[in-house]
Amino acid sequence: MSSLWWDQARGKEPASPPLRGAVRADVCIVGGGYTGLWTALQLRERAPDLDIVLLEARECGSGASGRNGGFMLSWAAKFETLLKVCGKDEALRLLAESERIAADVADYLQRHEVDAHLRQDGWLWTASNTAQIGSWAPCVELLARHGQEPFVELPVEDVQRMSGSARHLAGVYARTSATVHPGRYVRGLRRIALAKGVHIFEHSPMRALRARAGPTVLTEHGELRAAKVVLAMNAWSTHFRELNNGVVVVGSDLVATPSCPEMLEKIGLTSGAAISDSRLFTNYYRNTVDGAMVFGRGGGDFAFNGRIGDLYEGASRFAREVSDILYRFYPELARVGTVRSWSGPIDRSLDGLPCFGHLGGHPDIVYGYGYSGNGVGPTYLGGKFLASMVLESDDAWRHSPLARGVRGRFPPEPFRYIGSRMVKAALVRKEAAEDRGRAPARLDTMLAGLAPGGLVPVGTKKEP
Repeated sequence: MSSLWWDQARGKEPASPPLRGAVRADVCIVGGGYTGLWTALQLRERAPDLDIVLLEARECGSGASGRNGGFMLSWAAKFETLLKVCGKDEALRLLAESERIAADVADYLQRHEVDAHLRQDGWLWTASNTAQIGSWAPCVELLARHGQEPFVELPVEDVQRMSGSARHLAGVYARTSATVHPGRYVRGLRRIALAKGVHIFEHSPMRALRARAGPTVLTEHGELRAAKVVLAMNAWSTHFRELNNGVVVVGSDLVATPSCPEMLEKIGLTSGAAISDSRLFTNYYRNTVDGAMVFGRGGGDFAFNGRIGDLYEGASRFAREVSDILYRFYPELARVGTVRSWSGPIDRSLDGLPCFGHLGGHPDIVYGYGYSGNGVGPTYLGGKFLASMVLESDDAWRHSPLARGVRGRFPPEPFRYIGSRMVKAALVRKEAAEDRGRAPARLDTMLAGLAPGGLVPVGTKKEP
């Protein structure tokens, strides 16, 4: 894997050694991304005497945590789904917790002297064609009926000024959101975990998990027996049959320009605001501290039966298409071009919210996955869910409806893969028609409505 973020953050830190021989621990965490590291840090804070071991298949952050766009958003845009899944009181609690993520993480990183380029400059949720105008209105109105106002509607002039592009026709602004350098963030969490006594073994992919007579994780050169096992593998959770049909794994593809701060300043892109439009497979973009533009688009390659393999490794095969979209938004950037492209897997759940549960009902094996393209921020909360489940705490995290396992399942293969491609093709046709100012075909609109939840709600119906 070679993303802009990874190359900038990897530095000269040596990898932790692989697991060798037989090891015992109180807790074994499988996965060295945001979810696994935050779970380890939450456990260390709440139960300082626990012996915690974290296993990572390659190096911490080399998965999705080192490949995303760095948007640290709340669950405000998913409030309708929170209400349906959790009920009013828990939905409001989780909304409040998620609205504090960026501030809480910024404070934590500052206390531990980690510079992750976190800038709490907000999120601009926009319309990039007339059909998208007001996409956020049902969400904003529902929030207001529950006394919540996380979004501020902006005049179109302010939207275009903040985004630096006349392609944006309307939008709302979320003040509490932030952007972060994904690589510096995940590597910073790794350094904190090591300093706090978490044992990390890298280049130690899990080969098998035995649940009988106490959970045991087998790797190529060792085995780890633990009282509790946490599966924090996100898209790679599809290795388990029980979790496979709970998500569709789809790629997200990104390109980056060279550093060009003078041009970005001329365009007006001087803040660290996160910007995205209202497509299901959204266009999302932001500048970086060193003056580059990173532009991403969802809806890349689908993984058949959740088999990721090398599908998302190396340069993105959609780099040219994503670059062309970037230039439509910012024609000036065609002069500097792009110097890097990459992709990463997104584990989209049926409703767009993550699932936390016990694998096979086993009380000592817990999992968390399904962040659906909005994981940079909510994985901080994922650490709280999983820590409470490991400690069997009598609290709101452990008893939340989000901690009751997989909530919906996609059809089995090959129907899931075929259906996903059909829905994607319909979405592409629908949004292309809308970009041209035309009404999409009814069949395309119907098929597009079958798509799982993403970064923002699309086609949300107003509450009666």
